Amino acid sequence: MKIYIGADHAGWVLKDLVASALNEGGIEVVDVGTNGPDSVDYPVYAFKVARAVAEGEAERGILVCGSGIGMCMAANRVAGVRAVHGCEPFGARMSRRHNDSNILCLGARFTGVDLALEIVREWIKEPFEGGRHKKRIDLIDSLANE
Repeated sequence: MKIYIGADHAGWVLKDLVASALNEGGIEVVDVGTNGPDSVDYPVYAFKVARAVAEGEAERGILVCGSGIGMCMAANRVAGVRAVHGCEPFGARMSRRHNDSNILCLGARFTGVDLALEIVREWIKEPFEGGRHKKRIDLIDSLANE
């Protein structure tokens, strides 16, 4: 699996920890930045990751900002992206199982490292169930293109 990962200045430390954990698990990670505490604009990184996922350069993406909310809103503006704000493991699993989420957004100021890593682990391993859920995802795409 190949994952693109990005963060703003509030999320870069957690991003690096998540990237390390993914690498240790044998997952290829492409880090699009940022890599320090200097203030940056989160939409730049959200769109880098979202476009990579939408264009098939990566199977999934992870975004980290202070709350996870801004990144999620920005990523979801890209057609083909189904970004989810991951706050706890069960929701992350269900976002994969029923919604085939392809980008996970985390809030570094709201989620501790251990919880964030657990959320990522659950989200990574959960498959998409398909079936009736695939029909609904297709419906979202068709309605979005009207």
